[in-house]
Amino acid sequence: MLIVCHPNARAETYDPLTTKSNIETTPSDSVVKDMDRDREIPIRVFLPESKDPASVVLFSHGLGGSRRAGGYLGKHWSQRGYAVVVMQHAGSDESVWKDQPLLQRMNAMRAAASAKNTFARFGDVKAVLNQLEKWNSLQEHPFHGRFDLEKIGMSGHSYGAATTQGVSGQTAGFLGQRYTDQRIDAALMLSPNRPRKGDVNKAFGSVSIPWMLMTGTQDTSPINDTTVDDRRQVYPALPNTVDKYELVLHDAQHHAFGEDQQGRRRQRNPNHHRVILALSTAFWDAHLSDVAEAKSWLHGEAAKEVLEPNDVWQFELAKTR
Repeated sequence: MLIVCHPNARAETYDPLTTKSNIETTPSDSVVKDMDRDREIPIRVFLPESKDPASVVLFSHGLGGSRRAGGYLGKHWSQRGYAVVVMQHAGSDESVWKDQPLLQRMNAMRAAASAKNTFARFGDVKAVLNQLEKWNSLQEHPFHGRFDLEKIGMSGHSYGAATTQGVSGQTAGFLGQRYTDQRIDAALMLSPNRPRKGDVNKAFGSVSIPWMLMTGTQDTSPINDTTVDDRRQVYPALPNTVDKYELVLHDAQHHAFGEDQQGRRRQRNPNHHRVILALSTAFWDAHLSDVAEAKSWLHGEAAKEVLEPNDVWQFELAKTR
């Protein structure tokens, strides 16, 4: 277990695994229509029990996923007081493989991981945020006044992590930071990705908001031959002017960050989801809600208590220029 750059402060009363409400609200499904691109973006929204405006966390699914992804995250984060919006990206969602013969599914998935679909995903994030702003201001809409759009988090798994990176400060080659959305205040990547080409330090050197990265010692992907080393190159490439965090779960495979689909049961380490929920919640509380106790917990000894002995947890706090 590796811990670096942590103060001695403890947060005895802070626990990111407890929920503010025991009432589990039913998520609601909607569709965002982006008229400029003639594109529909299905979303699933988890709202907290409180009717007060809530900070927003967006979630982007991995290749071949849907708005049902990240359900365990949406449930917990919303019970902690966040409005969680899970997006579904046409062209790289479950439609890619569902109607394909079994032997052709891998090729179909690889083809879907294209530059075209990546840029479409970036556009989806912008369109959804724009729509949330409109719904929030319409008195007759069910989402009226439910979102605090001054504080926005962005997150995703795998292809969704790449999506998150692209809208949260990663430089996209010659396009620079064209797709960075300045409305996003903090970003969480589950199974992050380094660019396939180019200098990794240039790709992440202009990030200006807090990033948290989560991966595992067996977190590989056959789609584009991504290795664990590829995923771990992101953290050291981030500048020292932002708060940055990295969790590496021992023996965690790629699917450890998702959840079992109906009919597919995989053997898991039950502590993996516990760690993911604890650290991610403390990250949102610290960087979206500015909770002092969350910062003390995240940056102190208390965070170690949810980890197992071979997990790696490291972070560096921003240095002023």
